Amino acid sequence: MRLSTLTKVAAVVAAVVLTATACGEQAELGGSTGDGPAVAEDATFEAGTTMARLNEAGALRVGTKFDQPLFGLRGLDGNPVGFDVEIAKIIAAKLGIPPEGITFTETPSRIREDVIANDQVDIVAATYTINDARKERISFAGPYYVAGQDLMVAADNTTITGPDALRAANARVCSVTGSTPAKTIEQYVDPANIVLFDVYTACADALRNGQVDAVTTDNVILLGLIDSSQGAFKLVDAPFTEEPYGIGITKGDVAFCEFINTTLTEAVADGSYAAAWESTVGGVQPEVPELPTADACS
Repeated sequence: MRLSTLTKVAAVVAAVVLTATACGEQAELGGSTGDGPAVAEDATFEAGTTMARLNEAGALRVGTKFDQPLFGLRGLDGNPVGFDVEIAKIIAAKLGIPPEGITFTETPSRIREDVIANDQVDIVAATYTINDARKERISFAGPYYVAGQDLMVAADNTTITGPDALRAANARVCSVTGSTPAKTIEQYVDPANIVLFDVYTACADALRNGQVDAVTTDNVILLGLIDSSQGAFKLVDAPFTEEPYGIGITKGDVAFCEFINTTLTEAVADGSYAAAWESTVGGVQPEVPELPTADACS
């Protein structure tokens, strides 16, 4: 599944700031926009399952990003907002957990497997690309969305037209430590020209200050940064990968994986998946994506 051309940013991301909080900070918050999906009042689950434990506790711990407009960003009121946040709320609702029962923890790319393996969160919804290396430590439900890696450059840059132009331009490229885009860009850029930070807002600052020539990550994340740049940046619009976003969970929890996959399918049928998209990414990319076919749980 390839995203349609993403060239026009049509609306402003509401009530957001581009500052990330310290790694590991938690916010016990009600989630993001709107009333959210209906909470299952009579949810029951087989004893001993993760679903039964979470339902009984009435609480869900979610790792997400706090620095990525449209998917996971801490807003002016302190609440995280974005599509990943809304997906977490859909899962919580099916567990019988209301928004106020969700604890969101900032989870940068480099620690996503750690917070799952160390039982600091129950799920990670954080623009989390499914790949084999990560599956060695954790399991994934989904995918629930497929993005594509692209490049963001200064609005007046005409030299960088795609990844193949980077080496010839001796371009300095910024990405985030521990991310799939940071690994992928190594085949297009000399190692000395790769700059890594913990969060993408730091990359945006480096691009604005002329410290780097491009920022690379998934195109929808870049669109959020572009939308907040007041015309300073643009998307090269030459995607060169497919990035399936999954929900990270404890390794080997097949029952929980299957529950999440069923929940996502039901969210499409009842309209809550579309509502989640429209209230977040829909401001800049109105077309609601199709839910990808779920991978086998293992």
